[in-house]
Amino acid sequence: MDFGKWPLFNLLSPQDLACIRQACIFGASANEGFYTTNNNEVFVFGMNCSNCLGTGDNLSTIIPRRVDILCGKKIVGLSYGSGPHVVVCNEDGEVFSWGHNGYSQLGNGNTIQGTAPVQVCMELLSKNVVQVACGSHHSMVLTSEGEVYSWGYNNCGQVGSGTTANQAVPRRVSTYLQNKAVLVITAGQSNSMAVTDNGHVYGWGYNGTGQLGIGSTGNQLTPCRVVFAQPVCIIQVVFGYAHTLGLTDQGVLYAWGANTHGQLGIGNKSNHLSPIKVNTHERMVEVAACHSSNISAAKSQSGQVYMWGLCRGQAVLAPHLTHFSSTDDVFACFSNPPVMWRFLSMEHEDFLTVAESLKKEFDSEQTADLKFRIDGKFIYVHKAVLKIRCEHFRTMFQSHWNESMKDVIEIDQFSYQVYHAFLEYLYTDSVDLPPEDAIGLLDLATSYCENRLKKLCQHIIKRGITIENAFLLLSAAVRYEAEELEDFCFRFCVNHLTGVTQTNAFWEMDGLLLKDFIVKAGKSGGFKN
Repeated sequence: MDFGKWPLFNLLSPQDLACIRQACIFGASANEGFYTTNNNEVFVFGMNCSNCLGTGDNLSTIIPRRVDILCGKKIVGLSYGSGPHVVVCNEDGEVFSWGHNGYSQLGNGNTIQGTAPVQVCMELLSKNVVQVACGSHHSMVLTSEGEVYSWGYNNCGQVGSGTTANQAVPRRVSTYLQNKAVLVITAGQSNSMAVTDNGHVYGWGYNGTGQLGIGSTGNQLTPCRVVFAQPVCIIQVVFGYAHTLGLTDQGVLYAWGANTHGQLGIGNKSNHLSPIKVNTHERMVEVAACHSSNISAAKSQSGQVYMWGLCRGQAVLAPHLTHFSSTDDVFACFSNPPVMWRFLSMEHEDFLTVAESLKKEFDSEQTADLKFRIDGKFIYVHKAVLKIRCEHFRTMFQSHWNESMKDVIEIDQFSYQVYHAFLEYLYTDSVDLPPEDAIGLLDLATSYCENRLKKLCQHIIKRGITIENAFLLLSAAVRYEAEELEDFCFRFCVNHLTGVTQTNAFWEMDGLLLKDFIVKAGKSGGFKN
């Protein structure tokens, strides 16, 4: 997963990103971040609206802050509201909440804002919670026994208590779910849904655009079963801002509710009060939506990712094939705001990619079948890799060159450091050299006709130019016919003419080059002052 697709994650260092195990970007403007590390530490960063970072204060931070209360708790689930408020559950089935609490959505019996995570007790104290879900200002949890508990804002019946009175503490949603085992819960802005073990779907709360899928637009104060045109077994259901998506165990996608932006994916903008089948042409394995946006996404069995709805301001009326490999990428790049539709988990598997394996085996004596000797030191490589990556070596090993039959090749025209950097580049596509040594690598790249490497060396030289080395780099650019680099170094020398002319490199330079520089600098106005 490329976390860099979420703007907020670009605040983190590569070291911080590498340690992330789970993460969530949330908030009205996607300005808050929460993540756990491989050693079960918890960090937050961002704007901290309504104390939603849980740091104990209302200060924003671009530097990740550790949430000590949650460290070591092994968080397994997270959801957030619009306030925002945040609810999490851990491996032990405990629930913690913090943030906005104007409607008792934290479940602690009051409306005092939560500046730090506090365990939600009451009826949940003896329960093992396995899922959490947050609407705009209400909260839900699912226990291991298949029971649903809810609390918070209830103006439309989203708590499922049979009334519209707010609920300050968790209470079980029992009506119509009393004897049913629930497997999945989800929350919309002001509505809720549950999927039972037999694939039935129940919804309650706000239904103004038909997002409950019951054939009408009346709000429901208690769970009401969603009616499909034919018997189906639903395994996943997600709420958008005002629409709903459902996925069957046969990979068929259904949608219902608001469709003003094409978020149902049925080719038009007509709302639907009951589930309608979405034509996807292939089996789907995942659907995605978020109650803060009007975008929809799905992933097929073959790994293709589709999106539709309001995508960066444009209405896409039917599933559109993307180049993404994950539905999460759709929300990072096209949702407004670019929040995460789920608590994202990173599986750090113990295997190496092809690129990582190649990098690991560079200069490895155990697996190499060829070695170069430079300045009395060896570099261990693999003929096959060199032939694949470099035309110079492909010619060397496939022709009648003397080197093609050798196990050790002597190199005397380049230094060990330069040749080591070149061979490592063939394994990694990267170069890590100071600009002065990059000159030698530029020479090699020119000799071996490695144009990409030549450009990379020029980039390194440009980045590292100083008054002390400017004239040395200029002479190298002239020698290796790197016109763009020559022009860059020349302009730098002219802009810092006084300092450059006082360096040893300037006075030790070849007379003809020095003369050419003085003439050219004069013509460009370098000596006016």
